[in-house]
Amino acid sequence: MNFAGEHLIRSPKHAVWDAINDPDVLRDAIPGCQELHKKSDTEFDAVVQVKVGPLKAKFKGSVRLEDIQQPHRCAIVGEGQGGVAGFAKGNAQVELIESQGATLIRYNVHAAIGGKLAQIGSRVVQGVATRLTLQFFENLVARIEPGDAGEPGPV
Repeated sequence: MNFAGEHLIRSPKHAVWDAINDPDVLRDAIPGCQELHKKSDTEFDAVVQVKVGPLKAKFKGSVRLEDIQQPHRCAIVGEGQGGVAGFAKGNAQVELIESQGATLIRYNVHAAIGGKLAQIGSRVVQGVATRLTLQFFENLVARIEPGDAGEPGPV
C-alpha cells in the first residue's frame, strides 16, 4: 500500500520540526495513541489502538528516524504487532519546505500489512490510513499553529 500527500502548517519550519520530534506533541497528534516513549533521539516505542472495518486492535511497535537532515527531511521506519489482528510495517519519506513563515510537509508512505488486517481488503485499509493521516495533521496543527490572537500555539 502506498500513499502520498502534503499539508500546510502556518508555523515556521523549525517549530514544525521540533513538534514532530517531541513525544508529547506526537502522543497527542497520533490517533489512538495510548503510549509513546522516546528511547533515544531517533527511536520511539508506541502503543496505538485502531479500528479498521470490523476489526479493533491494539498495536505495539517501534519507530525510528533515519536519513535525518534536520530540519529539512527524514525517513520514518516503523513496525507494529497487533496480535491476532496481524502486523503493520512501513516507511515514510518526510520533507519540510518553508515558505513565507509557513511549512509544507510533504510525505510519501509505503506500508505492508498482514494477518486479519490484510483480509479486510485494501480499499478499507487505504481509507482508514487516509483518515488517520488527515486526523494526525489536524491534531498536529491544533498543537503548533499560532492561535487566533496571533499567539503561538502550545508546543
